[in-house]
Amino acid sequence: MKATDIADTVLDAWRTNNRATTKLIAALPNALWNAAVPGMEPRTVRTIAAHLHNARSRWIRTLGSEHGLVRPPMIDLRKSTRRQVVRALNRSTASMESLLQLALDNGGRLPRSKAYVWQNLSLDVGHVLTYFVAHEAHHRGQIVLAARQLGIRLPRTIVDRLWWWRAPGARRR
Repeated sequence: MKATDIADTVLDAWRTNNRATTKLIAALPNALWNAAVPGMEPRTVRTIAAHLHNARSRWIRTLGSEHGLVRPPMIDLRKSTRRQVVRALNRSTASMESLLQLALDNGGRLPRSKAYVWQNLSLDVGHVLTYFVAHEAHHRGQIVLAARQLGIRLPRTIVDRLWWWRAPGARRR
């Protein structure tokens, strides 16, 4: 596989993740948005959704600011609307793509940054992508589980979109 193919694959995989996240959040019923997550009070579905953007923002600051990447502004965990969260996620996904591109342009590894003190995440692009996708999939699962625990049935089309690996109308490779 050529390096350009790998870059396209990495960025497309991230875009698929963002699409799964934003489509889920945009389609959540009103009754679920402010619902407390069973066993995790005072956390709500809203705070989980907003956390996804804020986590991206923090990681971009930690891993990318030193290298010229601009951190997207954080959003209010307790007051953001679904529309605001989706808009924020669509802004932060561009920054996440820039972070992944930084790694791709640096031989497949993010350059070290002084702000990254934990050193628990391997900085190769494969592990970076996997970590961020797994984090968001974990929280999407929490949202779906909370809906089930609360007796709020999500339409099949919403749940099926979590497995929607291609954009509508996209051709298979």
